[in-house]
Amino acid sequence: MKKPLVKVDVVNASSKDSKNNSRRKFIRMSGLGIAGSSFLLYGCSDDDMFNPGGEVVDPNPDPNPNPNPEVFDLGSGDVGILNYAYALEQLEAAFYIQVRAGGYYAGAPQEEKDLFDDLYNHEVIHRDFFKAAITAAAGEENTLPDLEFDVSSVDFNSRDSVLATAMALEDTGVGAYNGAGDRIADATYLTLAGKIVSVEARHASAIRSLINPDSADFAGDDVIDENGLDLAYDPSEVFEIAGGFIVTEFTANNLPEPMTGA
Repeated sequence: MKKPLVKVDVVNASSKDSKNNSRRKFIRMSGLGIAGSSFLLYGCSDDDMFNPGGEVVDPNPDPNPNPNPEVFDLGSGDVGILNYAYALEQLEAAFYIQVRAGGYYAGAPQEEKDLFDDLYNHEVIHRDFFKAAITAAAGEENTLPDLEFDVSSVDFNSRDSVLATAMALEDTGVGAYNGAGDRIADATYLTLAGKIVSVEARHASAIRSLINPDSADFAGDDVIDENGLDLAYDPSEVFEIAGGFIVTEFTANNLPEPMTGA
C-alpha cells in the first residue's frame, strides 16, 4: 500500500468536562465492556493483557524489509490493524474536541450539545483504549505516536459544516472497520472491532438524523446496499477520504491482506 500522509493541526482548545459523569461512567463500563472483560483490564498478566492468545498472529509474514526508519509504519498483522484503527480514532477525537470549542456548539440547542458530548466521550475512550491496547501488546515503539491534524477546512462556527464533516468521518469510520474485519486474525480483536463499529454506526445515524430529521437518511441507500449491508472501505480508500486532515506522515506498507475464506 502506498504510504498515506497524515497531518493534523488541532486548535489548542481546552476541552469541556462532561456534564454527566454518570453517563461517561456507563459508557466506560458497558460501551466497550472494559470493566467486565478479562481481555481488556482484569485477570491478565502484564504480558498477555490485550493479547489473550499470547503471540500476536501475523497473517502477512513478509513485511517490507526496508521501511523508512524516519517514518512510522503501522506495522503488520493484528498490530497493524489496531494502529490503523487508532489513527482513525485519534482523528475523530481531535475533531470532536474542536467541535466542543467552537461557536456552533456554544450556541447549539442542549439536545445537540448532549449528542456531541456523547460522541466526544466515546471517541476519546476509543482513542485511549487503542493506545493502551497496542502498547500492552506490542510495546510503545510499535504504537502509532500522537498524530497532528489540520481541521482548518471545517468552520466550527457553522452547524452545516460541522454536521457534514461529522457525517463524513463517522461514515468513513464505519466503512473502515467493516473493511478491516477480514484482515484480523485474533477472534478477540475481531469481537472488539465489532463492538466498536456498532457504536460508530450509531454515531453516523445520529448525525444523519440531525441533518435530515424524520427521514430514512439515518440508514440511507448511500451507505446501505440492496442486500441490507453497510459500506466497507479498503484502507487505501479510507486514507484517501481522511488523509486530508492528517499532517503527521506515516506509512501503511505492511497491513495484512484480507484472509482467504474470510
